[in-house]
Amino acid sequence: MTTMQDVARQAGVSLSTVSYALNGNRPIAQETRDRIQAAIDELGYRRNAAARSLAARRSHVLALVLPTVAGGLSGTLGEFAESAAQTARDAGYHLVIWPFDRREHDEVRDLVGQGQADGVLLMEVALDDARVEALASSGVPFTLIGRTRDPEGTSYVDIDFERTITDAVEHLADLGHRTVGFVNHSQRSEVELYGPTVRARDAFLAAAEERHLAPVHVTCDESPVAGRRAALEILVRAPRTTAIITMNESATFGVTSLLRERRIEIPRDMSVVAVVTSSEVGAMYDPPLTSYLAPGRTLGRYAVEELLAALGGPPRRDAPRLVACALAPGGSTGPAPS
Repeated sequence: MTTMQDVARQAGVSLSTVSYALNGNRPIAQETRDRIQAAIDELGYRRNAAARSLAARRSHVLALVLPTVAGGLSGTLGEFAESAAQTARDAGYHLVIWPFDRREHDEVRDLVGQGQADGVLLMEVALDDARVEALASSGVPFTLIGRTRDPEGTSYVDIDFERTITDAVEHLADLGHRTVGFVNHSQRSEVELYGPTVRARDAFLAAAEERHLAPVHVTCDESPVAGRRAALEILVRAPRTTAIITMNESATFGVTSLLRERRIEIPRDMSVVAVVTSSEVGAMYDPPLTSYLAPGRTLGRYAVEELLAALGGPPRRDAPRLVACALAPGGSTGPAPS
């Protein structure tokens, strides 16, 4: 195995000069730095991660904190994690997942205090989130994927739920729909003031009022069975409903299943729009869902770039903190039935 001593011998410099060049502890002449890099490339030398961490007193690890998800990551979360991991890798960091929910803020603080990560990415953020307070008190750099009630002064990126939901409501209103249902996340997430649930609910009701629509908002657990119950609740509460927006990937399967069972044809009798989802999920349906695609890959990159800037990397310039979901037209929306 090639060693740092081999690199020094090949480049004709001392071992300490190679170490300084790799760790950036002292300025090295560009010509010397180029010779060292040429030797590294020729010999195929790869620095030992543990040794590098000891020399720099850094772990070169970024931690992604998110709650444990039954059944694994959704398509949207998977896109985010994959993009974040690649961006971290390109910058010389490893991304690891810490599965802690919002009540386990002490555990997050303890791991951070042990130097297990140089920086933290925090997902699934509530409007009032004790994990944010724990991280702020630790002094370790962190970036939120989401927003607290007042995010001023905090490093964050997030989906623009207000814009996305408003766009979906306007899309249906322009098609002539006057009574619109919305299948949100769970009632528990609403009670716990989970940011996306609360912001989407408020945006839906405000947009419906703006367009003089009759809104039907329901909370729903993350499962197809719960989605069936949510769809039935909408039909019972508002029989004139002609369109449903879903922001719950698992429940959407149940919504469409209940409509088929009731012989309610999509989109002739009922239009369906999925928001904060992926193109892969939308393509699973017949007809394919009209969707507002979650910017998972974009936010994954933005979040890591924000965190790297806090760790002394280059600043993230001219990039928005809020990114709306983009419309992907499908076959599940059409004019309101007469």
